[in-house]
Amino acid sequence: MKVVLAPMEGLVDDVMRDILTRLGGVDLCVSEFIRVTSTLLPVKMFRRMVPELEQGAQTHAGTPVRVQLLGSDPACMADNAARAAELGAPAIDLNFGCPAPTVNRHRGGAVLLDEPELIHAIVAAVRAAVPRRIPVTAKMRLGYSDKSPAFDCARAIEAAGAAELTVHARTKVEGYRPPAHWDWLARIRETVSLPLTANGEVWSLADYHGIRDVSGCDTVMIGRGLVAMPDLGRQIRAANLGEPVAPMSWAELMPWVVDFYRQCYAKAPDNKYPVARLKQWLGLMKRTYAEAEQTFAMIKTETDAARLGERLQLLAA
Repeated sequence: MKVVLAPMEGLVDDVMRDILTRLGGVDLCVSEFIRVTSTLLPVKMFRRMVPELEQGAQTHAGTPVRVQLLGSDPACMADNAARAAELGAPAIDLNFGCPAPTVNRHRGGAVLLDEPELIHAIVAAVRAAVPRRIPVTAKMRLGYSDKSPAFDCARAIEAAGAAELTVHARTKVEGYRPPAHWDWLARIRETVSLPLTANGEVWSLADYHGIRDVSGCDTVMIGRGLVAMPDLGRQIRAANLGEPVAPMSWAELMPWVVDFYRQCYAKAPDNKYPVARLKQWLGLMKRTYAEAEQTFAMIKTETDAARLGERLQLLAA
C-alpha cells in the first residue's frame, strides 16, 4: 500500500520532493522527466534535474527517487539510462504519459501511445542497457485521444521487460479534466501481470480509498493532490495503519512554506524563480486551505524575492 509522489514538470522538483517527503507518508518519488533527444546527456544535466543522486538517490527524509527519462529514440534512451544507472539511479522510469503539446510535437510522452511497437523497443533497449538489479518502470496514460490502444501499450511494456507500470487514468486529450477513468485501471490490471500503480484525480483520503477500490491497485501515485494537501500522504499512512490523525492546520503548515521558499531562494536568489514557485504552490493549496488564498492575496503583487521572503517570515510569525 505505497504512496508514490508523481513526476510533474515544473511543479514537483527536488525542493517540493524534500518538503513533501519530510512531511511524511510518501514511500517513493519519481523525478521530473529528463528530455532525451539524440545525444548522451552530460552528467551535470542528471545532477541538476535529480540532485538527490548526490545523496544516494534519496531525499533528506530517506525516500528513494527514481530517475525518469522521456524520448523516442531507443538507442539514445538506452545510453542515457545507462548513464543514470552509473550515477546511482535506483530505478529508471520511462515517460509515455506527458500531455504537454511541446513535448508531444517532438515525439515525446503521450504521443507515443499510438505506437506500441516503438514503446516496446524503447523499454526493451533500456532494459538491456542497465544492470538487472535496477528496475525499469514506465508511466503511461490511457491513450492519446482513443483509449483502445491502452491494452496493447500495457502489454508491450510488460513484454519488453518492465518491472512495474503506472497508468494515469485519462487520455492525453482529456488532460487533467475530471473525471479520471479509474475503471480502466482495473481492466488494464486484468490484462497484464506486472504490478500496476493507479494515478489520477486523487485529492483526498476519500479519493485514495476510491481509486484503490475501483482499480484494485494497492499502490497509488499522487501529484497535484499531494501538493494541494501536503499532509495527505501522512493521512493515508495513518488510515492504512488504523491510526487517527488530524489534518494539519495552516499554522502548522506555514513553517514548511517558509522552508520551501528559503530553499527556492537559495537556488536562485536573483531571478523570478522563488517568487513564481511560491505563488504556484499557494495557488494549488487554495483548494485545501482558505488561508492559502489569503496569503496569496497579501503577496501577489510582490516581485522582489528578498522582500517576499521577509514578508513571508512575518506572516508565519
